Amino acid sequence: MLRIGRTTITGVAWLLLLCLVTPASAQDELRIDITRGQVEPLPIAITDFYGAAPSDAKVGADISAVVTANLERSGLFAPIDKRAFIQTPEALRIQPRFGDWRVINASALVSGSAQVQPDGRLRVEFRLWDVLGEQQMTGLGYTTPVENWRRIAHTISDAIYKRMTGEDGYFDTRIVYIAESGPADRRVKRLAIMDQDGANHRFLTDGSNLVLTPRFSPSTQEITYLAYVGDQPRVYLFNIQTGQQEVLGDFPGMTFAPRFSPDGNRVIMSLATSGNSEIYTMDLRTRQVTRLTNHPSIDTSPSYSPDGTRIVFNSDRGGSQQLYVMDANGGNVQRISHGRGRYATPVWSPRGDLIAFTRLADGKFYIGVMRPDGSGERLLTEGYLVEGPTWAPNGRVLAFFRQTPGDSQGRGARTRVYTIDLTGFNERELPTPLDASDPAWSPLIP
Repeated sequence: MLRIGRTTITGVAWLLLLCLVTPASAQDELRIDITRGQVEPLPIAITDFYGAAPSDAKVGADISAVVTANLERSGLFAPIDKRAFIQTPEALRIQPRFGDWRVINASALVSGSAQVQPDGRLRVEFRLWDVLGEQQMTGLGYTTPVENWRRIAHTISDAIYKRMTGEDGYFDTRIVYIAESGPADRRVKRLAIMDQDGANHRFLTDGSNLVLTPRFSPSTQEITYLAYVGDQPRVYLFNIQTGQQEVLGDFPGMTFAPRFSPDGNRVIMSLATSGNSEIYTMDLRTRQVTRLTNHPSIDTSPSYSPDGTRIVFNSDRGGSQQLYVMDANGGNVQRISHGRGRYATPVWSPRGDLIAFTRLADGKFYIGVMRPDGSGERLLTEGYLVEGPTWAPNGRVLAFFRQTPGDSQGRGARTRVYTIDLTGFNERELPTPLDASDPAWSPLIP
């Protein structure tokens, strides 16, 4: 595990500087309200982080570029072209000339520095400024191995996001997914992982076995997934840090969509026996399997609430495929979806306030959200095939996969992972080297 040392930027020099700055009143504090639908992006200037040596300047520019891309991709910030900047990164080390930033319509300013220390570690400092209020909003310093510079950039992005929105960020995270290649009748599916922006991509399995439905543990950097080994469904645990795999069990018949409990101690899944699919849990410490549902209809795709007290799943017990919520012990089953068509792949938000789902209605697929009682349903995006929503750890952004159709022979078909925020206005494709499906978003990296 790579550790980042963090300090708040203080010191007599900065205290004297802040005494010269006129503070904004509390009611005029620069903030972005992300709870009121579509938000006009905030103009923000993000300078290259100053480095005295050419190598330091290169790292500083790379960090600035990642921070800029992260904030722009969130849809909440509109980074200003660096060619418009008047004040240099070096001059910013002393004090921002706020008039120079107001003239280019910047509402916020990010400055910083990067320097390799005598011990070989990288020291990075950044400051977020309210240009109109002429005050520093936050300032932090980090010490880390040089090769960890990209994580520093994501951590800085999270700090800016939190300070400006009041919500936790989601940039220092990873996404695991299924990388697909080959013809439709001989599809190769490999487990792959990347940073949330597509960087640091690598394959975790070699493609010799068909793999499906990877899911992150909410408490550790582990993945559970389903693989077919000799046509036999097998559930695995994969430790990202060590690369070690562990078999949870072989399950005759069919196994569907294993997921972790919020405490990471159990896996919940759907098992098909004698032609009927029911929901079970497995205790990872004892390997004991417990059956939760007992109904002649198909029950599948279970997902825990973040407090672990309830489970959402889909079932056709009402005549069509709909969403249901039950207590964690399998009792008190209640239907929550009532729209036209079929509902599938429900997943509970880490905030607990919403459930995301896939809906098929009128010949189209949709990704939507609703409250846990079924009220407030909203459809965020649609397409020929959109499926498999997964939440960012802050519960404000979703990833999913989208398939576009090919010709009559299937040529030209394309499957990619996308992200979208809860407004439904900010949809972005994530770069992957191959076709991509079944994404799962990690918690913040410890």
